[in-house]
Amino acid sequence: MKVNAKSDHKLLPKSTPKVAVKGDAKGKKVNKAWLHDHINDPYVKQARKEGYRARAAFKLKEMDETLGLVKPGDCVVDLGSTPGAWSQYVRRKLSPTGAAAGALNGRIIALDLLPMEPIEGVAFIQGDFREPDVLEKLELALRSEQGAVKVDLVISDMAPNLSGIESVDAARIAHLVELAVEFAQSRMKPDGSLVVKLFHGSGYDDLVKLFQSTFKVVKRIKPKASRSNSSETFLVGKSLKM
Repeated sequence: MKVNAKSDHKLLPKSTPKVAVKGDAKGKKVNKAWLHDHINDPYVKQARKEGYRARAAFKLKEMDETLGLVKPGDCVVDLGSTPGAWSQYVRRKLSPTGAAAGALNGRIIALDLLPMEPIEGVAFIQGDFREPDVLEKLELALRSEQGAVKVDLVISDMAPNLSGIESVDAARIAHLVELAVEFAQSRMKPDGSLVVKLFHGSGYDDLVKLFQSTFKVVKRIKPKASRSNSSETFLVGKSLKM
């Protein structure tokens, strides 16, 4: 449901440098340098090779391999899914053969404000996670003939548009994390896991405390695929405190 979402299916990250105004030589140099680094990024190259829509797939892959997040038969909800790299990874992990198509041992529901190209086996809902009617659609998608289905794993790569005003940005980030935690508390199995993205800075410690008060196990991870010059990091909470 990101406003500043993973919007480009050609392996561009969620936020690219602003286009320099005409005559802005410094801006052009920055854009050129950024593009050079992006094109030569080993994770970008590997994503293309393996058919992932974004290098972000390797962030989730590292967290999964470290903490054992995705298991056969799981019901997984991917919040802020577009362009779909995390859903692609989960879809392959839940395949009995690791394939991008065919049999699927589990269930995946993805949600984002922006549209997402279809992924076989992934149910997609387009809408804003902050809106009650969109949450209602998600609740309906989690129903089966036997009733409401509890979620094993919630993965959230949601991120707001950043204004550059620290206090405003911190509040926006905190709100998204708090919503993800509330959703996990209401819809996740007691032994389930939640992964959220956040940024070091104002409000970070408070969000860590929120996780510590909500989950029995809390891990802070900065995957190798996360750019070294980014303040981006991830929190993983495992097993709800009842």
